[in-house]
Amino acid sequence: MTKSLECDVLIVGGGPAGLSVASSLPKDIRSIIVHQDKEIGRPVRTSGGTWVRDMKALAIPEHLYQVIDQLDFYSDHAQACFEVNQDKMAVLDITALYQYLETLSQHANRELLLDTKFISAKKETDSLYSSQVRSRTKGDMVIRSKYIIDASGWHCAVLESLNLGKKPTRLGVGIEFEFPRKNFPKNRAILFVGATALTGYGWIFPTAYDTLRLGVGVINPDTDLSPRTVMKAFVDGGHAKRYGIEIPETYETNAGIIPSTPYEEKLVYGAVIRTGDSANFATPTVGEGIRLAIEYGRLLGQELGFYIQGDHKALSRYEAVCSKTFKRDYKFGFMMNQRIASYTPERWDKSVKRLSRLSEVEMTQMVRSNFSMGMIARTIWLSLRAKFKKSH
Repeated sequence: MTKSLECDVLIVGGGPAGLSVASSLPKDIRSIIVHQDKEIGRPVRTSGGTWVRDMKALAIPEHLYQVIDQLDFYSDHAQACFEVNQDKMAVLDITALYQYLETLSQHANRELLLDTKFISAKKETDSLYSSQVRSRTKGDMVIRSKYIIDASGWHCAVLESLNLGKKPTRLGVGIEFEFPRKNFPKNRAILFVGATALTGYGWIFPTAYDTLRLGVGVINPDTDLSPRTVMKAFVDGGHAKRYGIEIPETYETNAGIIPSTPYEEKLVYGAVIRTGDSANFATPTVGEGIRLAIEYGRLLGQELGFYIQGDHKALSRYEAVCSKTFKRDYKFGFMMNQRIASYTPERWDKSVKRLSRLSEVEMTQMVRSNFSMGMIARTIWLSLRAKFKKSH
């Protein structure tokens, strides 16, 4: 017999977005989190780059991230180096962070189902959904809920199942090797572009637990190359030496996928709401989204609580706040993303040279996808000029 469970809110996805929703729901609201992996935070699917001020604002303990105050950009024949003093970067301990986020809702009326895959959902009545899930240990189950949160990442599993939306077809796909840091500075991060990472970029990030993350990401289908192929070429070509690192024979491998599409304002579909990567919150410039998943996941949990308690404008507020935060900058950031995905190594050299002339503040605004009107105007002009030259 298929086991049946009931709750107020079903949360599909136990990443930072889903866990943050659960942590900010009122204690009397019963929630169930369905998470497909056997353990929270493993396997690692993200590089963990973020910003110190955001971690402090979100009250993330300092031992969960490594502070970065030197950020260097490399193309094939150019480089731009920045001492970051005003808005320091950080590299997160992904597994420990996610497990910490999980503890924030342990006190609540919440159940966590690990190693359990969301299969489908259907609307039974105006106020009730039934979702089929499959546990490797408990078998098939049906979960009846009044609300469903799609925090399933790029899969958009809930929206697809209910024919409310489709998963994106343009994706940032990355692979990462993790190994002991050795002599690489623990406060320095590198982003590299050009022939070694066409359509995307590569990164070298030190962690708080003395490992180094070397990764590359590409945009599919802008290229038919897989990140594994790009990484193999990077390793076989001996490019690691340029950055002062040595790749050992054994290492951990992390891999992940994020959406790389324009921001969509609609997040609320009646009693079905999306957040995190399902809502395309990752920045279009470098695909950074953990801080946003936490912040706006918490906001959604809070506003959903208000909505359930009778504030019928609460979910509209969630949608409106997200739109105000993301719409303009993400529209421009995606335009930038599309443009640079077609860059040749030569154009990357010119771009990194221009980058070297930016101030620290301008550089961090660009990476964070927070764009001033001046920066937008300059970039649009460069884009139009490039199109004009190409057509003539």
